[in-house]
This record gives sequence, structure tokens and C-alpha cells, in this order.
Amino acid sequence: MGNLWQFFGLPDPEGGAPTPPPQRALVEQQPALETQEQITEPLVEEVQESAQLRSPPSFWTGPVTPDGEPFHDLSSIGRTEKIRPKRALRYVKPDSKYRIYTNQISERVNQGDTVIVDLRPLVHMDSHQQACRRELRTMCERVGVAIFALDAEEKLLLIPGSDVVVERNKHELGITRLLQVE
Repeated sequence: MGNLWQFFGLPDPEGGAPTPPPQRALVEQQPALETQEQITEPLVEEVQESAQLRSPPSFWTGPVTPDGEPFHDLSSIGRTEKIRPKRALRYVKPDSKYRIYTNQISERVNQGDTVIVDLRPLVHMDSHQQACRRELRTMCERVGVAIFALDAEEKLLLIPGSDVVVERNKHELGITRLLQVE
């Protein structure tokens, strides 16, 4: 009797030369082949019957696998029209003359865009930073949205869009409350 390595047809790493399995006469092998065919015939019939029982749903119009299952060919799906986003995340920083245009920001916020205002270029101008914060605060009050500081120095400011929800307790930003069914 052979070992485990011989069972898988691999050489024994600890042993010497592998011993080949004993050969049986051709006459002895013939009855074994006939019984093997008799055993496999009912299995083939059962598989064919189960394949015949499967059928795609009545609404299915696409290709079908050999087993009768619907085949979803993902490469055949094409997009007919381009979808343009309705909202955006805008990044605003002062221009070369250190101005921030709040009229354009308020238009974008009314459309639903979220705006991040970066006051870091005004590093050495504390009074100008305060003036920009005041102007942004009055613009937000006029539009009806809140303004949030994203850093401790209040140099990165977040102005959410008109339909954007900011959860103040859990610190969640997005439209999750609008999407959740309560």
C-alpha cells in the first residue's frame, strides 16, 4: 500500500524512490469500466433533468447560460446620456488682491453647492481675515445657511449648500437625513 504522497502522485520527500502501483491485468479492468459506466449514466440523466427544470424568468430577454440561468453581460450596457452633477464642492481662496466675492458664493450656495473658503493666504493680515469672516457671516445669514470652521484657527471655513444637511452632534456632513426614511 502506498503513502499519502503516492496517492496524490507526488514523490515522497522523506522516502527513497517511489514504488509504482501494482498493475492489474486488462481482463480485470474491463468489468470495473462497465460498472463505472453503469453508475455514471443515472447521474448524467439526473443532471440533464435538473438542467431542463431550470428556465429563465418570463420577463428575461437577454442571453441564457447552458444551465438555463439568465446571463448578465455587463459589457453590453451602455450609457445613453451623460449625467451632469447638480451639486459641487467649491474651493474658494482670495484672489491676487485678497478679495472674496460673496455674491458669487451666495449664488452657488443657493444652487446647493458646498463651498470651502480658505483664508490661509491671508496669514499676516489678521484684520483682513476678520473682515472676510464678517462678510461671509453676513452673506450666510442673508442666504439662510450656517458657516462652520474646519480648523482651530478658523482659516478653513465650510458653507454648506442650501439642501445639504450638517449634523452638529454626530459631525456628519451630507444629504443622509434627506435620504433616510424615518
